Amino acid sequence: MRTAYLERRSIAALARNHGVSRGAIRTAVADLMPDHTAIEEDAPARELPVTLDMPGKVADFLRTTELDDAERAALDQGVTVRRGQGYTLRVPATASVHRQPLDSASAIPAQRKARREYANRVNTLAGDTP
Repeated sequence: MRTAYLERRSIAALARNHGVSRGAIRTAVADLMPDHTAIEEDAPARELPVTLDMPGKVADFLRTTELDDAERAALDQGVTVRRGQGYTLRVPATASVHRQPLDSASAIPAQRKARREYANRVNTLAGDTP
């Protein structure tokens, strides 16, 4: 079957000749296909961006600290949403970018509640327990 595929026989013709589905033929000759890309089994899954609401106090504090480029870009892309006395910053980023400021920056007492609320949102996003 693999030799026939290399001799330019179509997948449909091979499937008819062997009495199997086209998918079975594709699986059998997958490594010979020109557009086939090998998938590494140990490669981590790519993180998708997630939008979280960051309390304004946390955003203000993070703007005064040294951040990585990814964290700074996520903070700059945030959209300000006015709510009550303060504001919320809607930040689109991967879960790891959301988690990094919580791990690296220390909170001043007035911001503890805001950081705790944001940490709870990040932990809920990742399915972690606080």
